Amino acid sequence: MPPLGKPPGKPFPQRGGIFFRLLFLMFFMVLLFLVYLVRHPLLGLAGGFWVVDEAPQYSDAIVILGDDNYFGDRAARAAELFKAGLAPRVIASGRYLRPYASIAELEEHDLTDRGVPAGAIVRLAHHAENTREESAAISQLIAARGWKRILLVTSNYHTRRSRYICAREFPPGTILRVVAARDPVYDPHNWWRDRTGLKIFGHEAIGMLVAMWELRHSDVQTSDSADAFAYPTVAGLYHAVTVRVYR
Repeated sequence: MPPLGKPPGKPFPQRGGIFFRLLFLMFFMVLLFLVYLVRHPLLGLAGGFWVVDEAPQYSDAIVILGDDNYFGDRAARAAELFKAGLAPRVIASGRYLRPYASIAELEEHDLTDRGVPAGAIVRLAHHAENTREESAAISQLIAARGWKRILLVTSNYHTRRSRYICAREFPPGTILRVVAARDPVYDPHNWWRDRTGLKIFGHEAIGMLVAMWELRHSDVQTSDSADAFAYPTVAGLYHAVTVRVYR
């Protein structure tokens, strides 16, 4: 015979369980409120995560990744580095738009307009459809010319993904530094306020995941050693002096 006051087969209700559920719900609501209060700093940190801007040092070549923006900001940053004597040449990399025209030609035009001599520009037109394919084309050129020190210039939002890919695609032993070019359509601290910023952030997030998956079996082959940049070779010093005298 079951005890009085207890229906057969049913345990007494646990009042403590309801209390802890309410406590957890209150804690969760407070946590959401705190996240809401600091949403702007958190979003700013997320937006800044994609930006890598390393101190430029003397290199064998400056490389501009293709698909520069309307204002040619990547080319403008590369021209600044060249005129500062940080490399004797600039590689204008860009995909073909037509069988007879490429983005590399547009970049070459932007560079000459900004004071880079035509003889210091290496045009690299290719059929790459993404950053990984472009880095592979650039890697072949770097290996063929025997260049070891590279300054890579691309838009600020594109720098982290580019560094990840190029570090695994460039020839072994290449010393790589990535320099960010400002882009008016992407502000790392306010990217969520307009549609373009949201699209760029989402594109980079998805692109980074794809790159990590595609290169999951590839190891980092480049170096960004400060010591390697701090002690240039005799050939490097010669090129540096040549650029300064030429200017």
